[in-house]
Amino acid sequence: MKQPKLALTALAVLGALAAQAHADDSLPITISGFGTGALTMTDTNDGLFNRVNQVGGAGKSARTGVDSNLGLQMTAKLSDSLSLTAQGLVRKNGPSDQFSGEMAWAFAKYKVSDEISFRVGRIGLPVYMISDVRNVGYANIMMRAPNEVYRQVTADNIDGGDILYQHSFGDTTVTGQLAVGRTRFHASSNYDVEFKPAVSAQLVLENGPFTYRLGHAKAKVNVYDNANLNALLAALNKYGLSSVVAELPLHDIDGTFTSAGISMDYNNIVLQGEYAKRKTETRAIQDTSSYYLMAGYRMGKFLPYVMHGNVKQDSIRSFASLPTTGPLAGLTAAANGAIQAGLQSTTAIGVRWDFYKSAAFKFQIDHISTRDGTGYFVNAKPALAGKSVNVYAAGIDFVF
Repeated sequence: MKQPKLALTALAVLGALAAQAHADDSLPITISGFGTGALTMTDTNDGLFNRVNQVGGAGKSARTGVDSNLGLQMTAKLSDSLSLTAQGLVRKNGPSDQFSGEMAWAFAKYKVSDEISFRVGRIGLPVYMISDVRNVGYANIMMRAPNEVYRQVTADNIDGGDILYQHSFGDTTVTGQLAVGRTRFHASSNYDVEFKPAVSAQLVLENGPFTYRLGHAKAKVNVYDNANLNALLAALNKYGLSSVVAELPLHDIDGTFTSAGISMDYNNIVLQGEYAKRKTETRAIQDTSSYYLMAGYRMGKFLPYVMHGNVKQDSIRSFASLPTTGPLAGLTAAANGAIQAGLQSTTAIGVRWDFYKSAAFKFQIDHISTRDGTGYFVNAKPALAGKSVNVYAAGIDFVF
């Protein structure tokens, strides 16, 4: 059964179990859910704004698909040590510009002690500060995780397992996680990416109002069925440019991702930020550095905030050995385009209003400035290069 059908079936089953659990309190089953209903639009039709792995997006016409989703999670406690968890998620993601279902999590957890536990199955890939809750809008202050950082590793989960360790040292709680597994997903540009294997470790320290996180991940990366890159490599080989082809491997690529984050929630002041570096052994997946910083001030049920994010490319953006004039100029342009990451910065302002105990209204305006290209916009026209775009979004996040 294909994954969307499987996930939709799982959602139906979880819903039925939820009703049964309410009818029979003796069932060791916990049902919870989350969702966002939002409208997103921009001030241009020269390109579409979207989230990672979405093939479509929003222009001047408001759309629900960019920031809206619905998730349902079930945990069955089989014993004091063993539990099963499944999470189904409906959103716009992958090769279709339609809402579809996916099985985000599906794992068994064995608790060895109060400090150590193991999980096996499909788990979240822990590469970001909010990896486990990036799709749970209610758990976050901003409308969405900034694209500048959160587009650098586009996989949400892996099939494998992890070990979790948590211990308190006085006022400080330390959590360590080591995850190993594999994943294969369909990128929005209509090709497949595989991490096999993927190894990720993170260390989180919590002390009073502060949370500190340090993470590192590495993987063997494979790119399959990328028609544009395959055609480019064939053309380069045709003209004897094997030295350029050697810099663009698509299989068994060594890749790493290192990130650090900090958050603070003290009195009325809220701060959050992350810094990340991506490195690979192919120029087809560019080396990047990215960051964002967010600051907010809580005033009763209202929390206005401001955020700034930026991404830059660390690897070289052109092939100096290729001719810029003559019959191969077009091939040079294609090769240079293939090794250029989207460059942009975002400054956003917004407000969160917790109008209900399990629901929050958000309004956010993003001012996105593209550099040396069209940034992360899709279906972008050349006129968008080097220009700025305003993105407007409003929505309600909820949990149940």
